[in-house]
Amino acid sequence: MTFAELRLAEPILRALAAENYIHPTPIQAQAIPPVMEGRDVLGCAQTGTGKTAAFALPMLHRFSQKPAQNGQRRHIRALILSPTRELAVQIDESFRAYGKHLGLRHTVIFGGVSQHHQVQSLRNGTDIVVATPGRLLDLMNQGHVDLRHVEVFVLDEADRMLDMGFINDIRRIIPKLPPKRQNLLFSATMPQDIRQLADSILRNPVSVTVTPVASTAEKIDQSVYLVEKRNKPFLLAHFLNNTGFSRALVFTRTKHGADRVVRQLAKSGITSEAIHGNKSQNARQRALSNFKSGKTPVLIASDIAARGIDIDDISHVIQFDLSNEPETYVHRIGRTARAGASGTAVSFCDRDERSYLKAIERLIRKEIRVADDQPEYPAADHSQRHAEASDNRPRPQGHRRPERHPSSQPSHPHHRQDRKPQHAAHPHKQTRTQQQAHPTPPRAQQGQRPQQGNRTQHAHKAASRPLHGGWSRPNKPASRRFR
Repeated sequence: MTFAELRLAEPILRALAAENYIHPTPIQAQAIPPVMEGRDVLGCAQTGTGKTAAFALPMLHRFSQKPAQNGQRRHIRALILSPTRELAVQIDESFRAYGKHLGLRHTVIFGGVSQHHQVQSLRNGTDIVVATPGRLLDLMNQGHVDLRHVEVFVLDEADRMLDMGFINDIRRIIPKLPPKRQNLLFSATMPQDIRQLADSILRNPVSVTVTPVASTAEKIDQSVYLVEKRNKPFLLAHFLNNTGFSRALVFTRTKHGADRVVRQLAKSGITSEAIHGNKSQNARQRALSNFKSGKTPVLIASDIAARGIDIDDISHVIQFDLSNEPETYVHRIGRTARAGASGTAVSFCDRDERSYLKAIERLIRKEIRVADDQPEYPAADHSQRHAEASDNRPRPQGHRRPERHPSSQPSHPHHRQDRKPQHAAHPHKQTRTQQQAHPTPPRAQQGQRPQQGNRTQHAHKAASRPLHGGWSRPNKPASRRFR
């Protein structure tokens, strides 16, 4: 099947030909016809299968059939919500590429930058708005956004929307939309929360599921290294220095962890940049541009920021930290093997992440191959363990009163120990010193046995009790070794 067989408008076909797009992907071939008919669509397909074009192309086709009249003010006809700034920019670029011959106006709205140009674009009139929920609500509260004329509402990457806590923002935006509209919801995974959200938004939708939920691409070579946490930086540097790759995308669990990996790779002579939520928008866009151009071959990213990365030539995806959400594994490795290409996905798993690995294997219904080509690691430096565990960030220390040694310090008349009592003690009261010198023995409870011999008994019980409290792991021989 070709895009021409989908009966898209001729200007759109010209734009697709310029981008060298001839054949639609499975999600596009199944979703475009019902969207062109005005039906609500619930689409589920893994990352990198072309979900953006699945709703952008039919939307542009419908709007091209009813263009705005000259001199008539343009109202917002389509609203697309995206979880991240990078993904919003990516969607806006797709609308620019596919609709460059149609004369439609589109605006992208996200936080982290000045709102001046975004407000100016809204005042001048626009047909399509791509936005993140936070900045959109901010502009709505200021009176800059009018959603009363929206014809198509799109919720992209709905599963990540819920993971990031945008569900309340979405519920505040939806009542501002007109009741009669077309709704499109696309997600890489379809957990129960997404189905409940779809039931509240969509009306008699057409379900389009191209791949099973949480499936992985067949052309991705998946492997895992069982490695101690302290050896992960050394293993990453060794892997990058001894592997031929075009672009490598490395995932970390935290923002500070991404910055730390950049510093550790720099010590090994490997150039890399980090992209995460604490970076400014200009810094994030610059890092993405350097990664796309090949100036920076390694990009360290957090899961949230990586949702906007749409690059076809990523040869390796490395999970420096395994995620505690099995679905995130599918999102991560979906960055490689795009557009029918092959790719490599490598994961580093330490002892604390062993349960995460088992959950991932249950989800994808496949046992990940354990790689055994590990290097010789340097001896553990116990003095650096605390610094590595704390991300090299200072932690506030509890206040401790310094101990005083009267024998080594000269006596001072204002010291409490040298003060004389100001008033005479009451004849029927004991001072604190006298109470400590003659402590009152505890009363024995009725029916309680004497405390003789309990000390040895309690010591024996404490020795047999597991240190981590509550449960003990059976001593079974491990089939996978950590190094």
